Amino acid sequence: MDSHSASSEAPRVFPPTRWSVVLAARQPTPESAVALEAICQAYWYPLYAYVRRCGHAPHDAQDLTQAFFCRFLEKRLLDAAAREKGKLRSFLITSLKNFMHNEWRRAATLRRGGGQTPVPFDTAFAESRFATDNQALGPDETYDQQWAFTLLDLTLQRLRAEFVAAGQADEFAALKECLMVARGGIDYAAMAGKLGVNAGAARVAVHRLRKRFREIYREEISQTLAVGADVATELRHLAAALARP
Repeated sequence: MDSHSASSEAPRVFPPTRWSVVLAARQPTPESAVALEAICQAYWYPLYAYVRRCGHAPHDAQDLTQAFFCRFLEKRLLDAAAREKGKLRSFLITSLKNFMHNEWRRAATLRRGGGQTPVPFDTAFAESRFATDNQALGPDETYDQQWAFTLLDLTLQRLRAEFVAAGQADEFAALKECLMVARGGIDYAAMAGKLGVNAGAARVAVHRLRKRFREIYREEISQTLAVGADVATELRHLAAALARP
């Protein structure tokens, strides 16, 4: 993990993006709009980064991304999605590419000032984050890498929430740095001092934290895949995306 994770200074709360939310968003109920907006808010940055990497200037990328979300909500593009048809990751980027190719130049009324309220996102944060992204990656590589970072964000948010709910917010604040360190590089004596326990207890706490992080991350990934899909394959794909320099 690095500065792209949810531990960055910019406060970000990503709503749950499980496939159950996607399915709920496809139902004609009052809750569907909320579910759709949750999906858009959670995944706006990987899509925005893709648009920027395609060569669009910041304002144009903001307009295009917001126009896509407006069309996404207005036309209920998720009605075409089904869990058995594939990955949510692939569905969203394919939908964006189709929009950019076929509809963007006909979507002027959806641009900023066009009378519709776009899905809100922090454009200043987007540009500051984009400036730190790997500028050598192509659009598709950028999208996959930012998708992986988003899943890490979601995972960390869930893990933090579990500690807070258990009244262990301070313990999480001390332990979370171990998620970014190779196992052999963890200073258990120093961690024991921070936690106020002995080295053995610190080692157990770190092990449990890292194990739970892996469990949540795997769950977040599995919930974006088709029924029966090989989670290990997606894990390897995202690991490769994160490993790109």
